[in-house]
Amino acid sequence: MFKRWFTRDPTSPSADIWRKARQQTPLLAALTPTEADLLAERAWQFLRTKRLTRHAELSNAPFEDAERLAIAGQACLLTLGWSDAEHREAFANVHEIVILPESFTREVEEMDEFGVVHEGVDERVGETSYQGPVVIAYADLIESGDFIGFNVLIHELAHKLDMGNSMDIDGFPPLPRSLSAKRWHAVFSSVWEDLNACLEKGLTPPIDDYAASHPGECFAVCCEYFFTAPDHLVNAYPALYELLCDYFNQAPLGRIKTA
Repeated sequence: MFKRWFTRDPTSPSADIWRKARQQTPLLAALTPTEADLLAERAWQFLRTKRLTRHAELSNAPFEDAERLAIAGQACLLTLGWSDAEHREAFANVHEIVILPESFTREVEEMDEFGVVHEGVDERVGETSYQGPVVIAYADLIESGDFIGFNVLIHELAHKLDMGNSMDIDGFPPLPRSLSAKRWHAVFSSVWEDLNACLEKGLTPPIDDYAASHPGECFAVCCEYFFTAPDHLVNAYPALYELLCDYFNQAPLGRIKTA
């Protein structure tokens, strides 16, 4: 149903909204016509089945359809290379995206290597849980969508993919049959070790050092770079880029060359 709106009737209101969404989002504008048509279908369906909720402080400005569709399009970009069934299954634990005006804080407890629990306050721009909503800060959402190596929405939805086989993030999502767990572990272990070696030596890691804070964050940060700075990722960790190409069944490096 959705595909007919975009391929057979390019003058329809729905097609116009999708064009606006792509124009304001470089990640979407760089897609091929075939990719854009498929993503349009899935983005519209995403809006029909998931909730997008804005905080009351953001209600002074209209939540236009093109803006909503741009958010849905970035979300569905992660699963663009997968079948419809795989796409639906991957986002089965995504029910709502909540947009807050600014970053927010959470009280956290962490146990160190000696078993001592430390309490503190953590400032966040996004968070999610197994069946909970994806919560993101609007200030960071509007900075996402370009080829800059940062995308809060992709980061948090990568956590949702990660939790497809576990209630916790661990950097080990469900893998397609074509990918072995041994290869996944070897590549990500190499990246993890390199990141931490850089930090121990006082060097700046090739990618955001937040990736060295937890294996699950390593996966999410690498997903951000894969979609929004693939040229940087392939130069820093070529084996990782190839692994994620096989995992997502996409090759975003070609998009950035045409953006």
